[in-house]
Amino acid sequence: MIIDCHGHYTTAPASHDQWREKQTTAFKLGGNIDPAYPNISDDEIRESIENNQLRLLRERGADVTIFSPRASAMAHHVGNEAVSQAWTRHCNDLIKRVVDLFPETFVGVCQLPQSPGVSISNSIAELERCVKELGFVGCNLNPDPSGGRWTSPPLTDRAWYPFFEKMVELDVPAMIHVSGSCNPNFHATGAHYINADTTAFMQFLEGDLFKDFPPLRLIIPHGGGAVPYHWGRYRGLADMLKRPPLSEHVMRNVFFDTCVYHQAGIDLLFRVINIDNILFGSEMVGAVRGIDPETGHYFDDTKRYIDALPIPDADKRKVFELNARRVYPRLDAILKRQGR
Repeated sequence: MIIDCHGHYTTAPASHDQWREKQTTAFKLGGNIDPAYPNISDDEIRESIENNQLRLLRERGADVTIFSPRASAMAHHVGNEAVSQAWTRHCNDLIKRVVDLFPETFVGVCQLPQSPGVSISNSIAELERCVKELGFVGCNLNPDPSGGRWTSPPLTDRAWYPFFEKMVELDVPAMIHVSGSCNPNFHATGAHYINADTTAFMQFLEGDLFKDFPPLRLIIPHGGGAVPYHWGRYRGLADMLKRPPLSEHVMRNVFFDTCVYHQAGIDLLFRVINIDNILFGSEMVGAVRGIDPETGHYFDDTKRYIDALPIPDADKRKVFELNARRVYPRLDAILKRQGR
């Protein structure tokens, strides 16, 4: 089985995004920030999925996608907490409808109603709703809800602890994933995303989060940002800062996906990072959608890169399936109930 740990609903029906435009406009004008949500039919959802993610999954040979709302549209820096609460609820409910229509292909992960200057504790209720009522298996956690201003404390700060406690209680992981950038210096997917991935890892290195939460599991997407490429730097910094070796201090709890869009990058990721810390992911129909003129294949067809690796089939199975089942135990339970 091949499990893609990183999928977003980037092809949601247009009326969903139109609702968001109405909401943000109403916020600016002092109007109703939770107007009537459109009546999106099952057929609209099927069309948006079957012609996009589902078609590509079948063409590329994957079986299951861990699916969440579009990351760039979370936009926690837009509006206020009430705006984020309403938008998040509709986004997560839409993911639930996708999962219900395609239960053997998509498994839900939730967006959180974060907002700058608002305690992460206020996101606990939505996490519980999505896990306990909607059957989701994890969440996307934004370390910078300010959208590029970085006004929140580091992820290792105790301000985040109530949410981590709830994650441990529910036995769900989080993917560390920022949203859009309001800073013109940082392109959202080309700079802000990679910066956030790298920044989160450095925060974990400097802190003692996993000493306080040994069961906590966090996925850093996009191949771990710049971390694998600069692995020697981070090993050296750990030594200079009198931190334990990274294998003990961070990598028992942190995992990277394979959203790296060229063979050389995947080759490096697998040379540097332990096989048990890598989860297959593509983020397809996402940040990079075109065809690589050097190969003639889509950049985000990441399965091809792993297939080409000179590693044992047992290691490929870990990356394609077993690591995801271990990191997302609720996913594993869903698959077992389906006889898989």
